[in-house]
Amino acid sequence: MTQPGRNEGIAARAPVEIGIIGAGWWACQAYIPRLLNHPDVSGVAVMRRDERALAKIAETFGTDLLFTDAAQMLEQRRLGGVIVASPHHLHAEHALMCIRKGLPVMIEKPMAVSSADARSIIDAADRQGVPVIVPYGWNFKPMTDTAYRLIREGWVGEIRHVSVHMASALKDLFAGKPPERTKDHLFRPPASTWSDHERAGGYGWGQLTHALGVLFRLVDLDPASVFARAGTSPTGVDYYDAAVVQMENGATMTLSGAATLPNPRRFQLDIRIFGEDGVLLYDIERARVEALRHDGRSRIEPLSPDAGEYETDGALGRFVDLCMGRNVENPASPVIGYRATRLIDAMYRSLASGRMEPA
Repeated sequence: MTQPGRNEGIAARAPVEIGIIGAGWWACQAYIPRLLNHPDVSGVAVMRRDERALAKIAETFGTDLLFTDAAQMLEQRRLGGVIVASPHHLHAEHALMCIRKGLPVMIEKPMAVSSADARSIIDAADRQGVPVIVPYGWNFKPMTDTAYRLIREGWVGEIRHVSVHMASALKDLFAGKPPERTKDHLFRPPASTWSDHERAGGYGWGQLTHALGVLFRLVDLDPASVFARAGTSPTGVDYYDAAVVQMENGATMTLSGAATLPNPRRFQLDIRIFGEDGVLLYDIERARVEALRHDGRSRIEPLSPDAGEYETDGALGRFVDLCMGRNVENPASPVIGYRATRLIDAMYRSLASGRMEPA
C-alpha cells in the first residue's frame, strides 16, 4: 500500500473555523490555545458533553461556540475542519461523522481501535476526497524527515528486520491516576480513557501508537501477523508489551513497550531498521539518526540535543494548512494510522487468545 503524500482536492480559502469534538485534557492543553492564536483560524467551536466543563472552557478561552452534541455542532457551524480528540473508542465514530460531511479531519491517536474502523475511515475519506491527518508529533520533526529520506535513497535496501522500543514515564496514568505534571492543567487525563480496558485503555493504544506512527512513516510495509505478551498495571491494562511481528514482505519485527520509565524522563523511542544493504538507527532520546552500510559507507546526521523532543505545533499547523487547501505534504496520513491500528488490534487479540493473530 503506497502512502498518500499531498492533498490536491481543496481550493484555497479565507481563515477557517475549526471544530473540536472531545474538548478534554489534551485538546484544552495543546490545541485550543494554539488555534485561537493561529492567523488562519477565525474561531474554534468546542464540543463536550459536560456542560460544567464547557462553562470552564468558555471562561478560560473566551469562546462562546459551545456544544454538547457533535452532530449539532457539525450541522450548525460552517467549519473548515474538525479535530477529533474524544476518548479512544469514539475516534472512528466521530471521524466518520466529519468525513461524511466533507470536512478535513485530524484524528487523535489512535486513529481507531479496530482494523475495520480504520479501514472505514480511509475508504470514506477517499470517497469524499478530504484529507485526514493523525497527529504523530515525531513525524513532523526534521530528524524523522532525514531518516525517511535516507531509506528512500537506498541506504538500507530491502527491509528484512525491524526493532522498535518505546518507554514513557506514565506509571500513574495507566494505573488510573493523572500524572503529577498535569496538576496545574485546566483538566486532567481521565482514568476512563487510559486505564479502562473496555475503553481501549493500556499502553498499546495509549503510547505504542506513537512509535508505530514513526515506524510506518519510515517503513512502507503492511503488518501481517502478531504474537504478544504483556505485563499489567493495577487496573489490569497493559503496562508492558512484547510482540513479535511478521510483515507482509516476510520481514520480522520485535516491538517493546514500557509505561514505567522513571520521572522526569519523558520518552524513549529507539527504532532500528535492518536491510539487505545496511541498517538505519533512529533514537529520539540520544537524538541520533545514523545509516551504516555493508559497503563501508556511513551517514551520521548532525542533530541538536533536543532534536527528538515531542511537539504539537507541527501536526496542528499542517492540519490548518490542509483545511486551507494548501498543497502540503502529510507525513501522518491515514494509511500510517491504519497500519498502526492493524498491528495494535492484532496485538491485543493475541494477548487475549495466546496465539499468533492476523493483522
